[in-house]
Amino acid sequence: MHRTKVRVATDVLDANATIARANRADFDRAGVRVVNLMSAPGAGKTALLERVLIDGLPAVRPGVLEGDVQGSFDADRLSALHVPVTQLNTDPGFGGECHLDANMVRSALGAIALEEIDLLIIENVGNLVCPAEFRVGEDARAMISSVTEGEDKPLKYPLMFRACELVVINKIDLLPHLDFSLERFLENLDRVHPGVEHMLVSARTGEGVDAFAGWLVAVARGGAPAA
Repeated sequence: MHRTKVRVATDVLDANATIARANRADFDRAGVRVVNLMSAPGAGKTALLERVLIDGLPAVRPGVLEGDVQGSFDADRLSALHVPVTQLNTDPGFGGECHLDANMVRSALGAIALEEIDLLIIENVGNLVCPAEFRVGEDARAMISSVTEGEDKPLKYPLMFRACELVVINKIDLLPHLDFSLERFLENLDRVHPGVEHMLVSARTGEGVDAFAGWLVAVARGGAPAA
C-alpha cells in the first residue's frame, strides 16, 4: 500500500512537470517572465504587491494571476490599481485545492493577455506546504515570510524555504512589538537553504519595498534567480 501511494504521488508530480513545461514554452513564446509568489495565509503577499504596483516597476508591464480557494478579495484590491488581474479559484473547479498547480495555471492562460505584459506575478494560495511541490512554469519563486509567524518556520517547513530563490521577511515594522529574533530566523533559514537571497521589508511603511521591486524588474529582464 505504501508503494502504491508513492507511485501515485510520483505520477502526479511527473504529469504536473509536463504541463509546467508547456506553460513555460507559452510564456517564453510571448516573451513573458513569471514569478511564483508563495507564503502562509496573512503573510502580506497582497499588501506587498499592492505597494510595489502603486510605486510602479520601471519599464515593466506587470500582470497578476491571483490564486485563492474562493472569492476575489485580493484580485479586487489589485484591479483597482489598473493592472491586468486574472482570478483563479480552486473551488469548485479544482476541488478546493490549497495550492496552484501547472494544470490550474494552464486553464487560466486563455484569460491572460500575455501580449500586453512583460511580467506575470502568480500570487499562489496561502499555504506553507503544497505550493512548494508544484512547479507551474515560472522563472523564479519568491517566498514571503512575516515576522508574526515566528523564527522557527524555516525549520518546520523546510521545503518551502528551499524551493525559492528569494525570501522576503515582511512586517518588520512590528519587530519592536514582538518576541521575535531576526538573527535566529536568519540562522534557521541558512540551515535549510544556505546562501539564499533575503530581504527585509515592511509593506505598511514601504521600507525595503524598492529592493523587492528591483528584484522583480531584474526577473522581468531575464536576471535575478541564482539560489
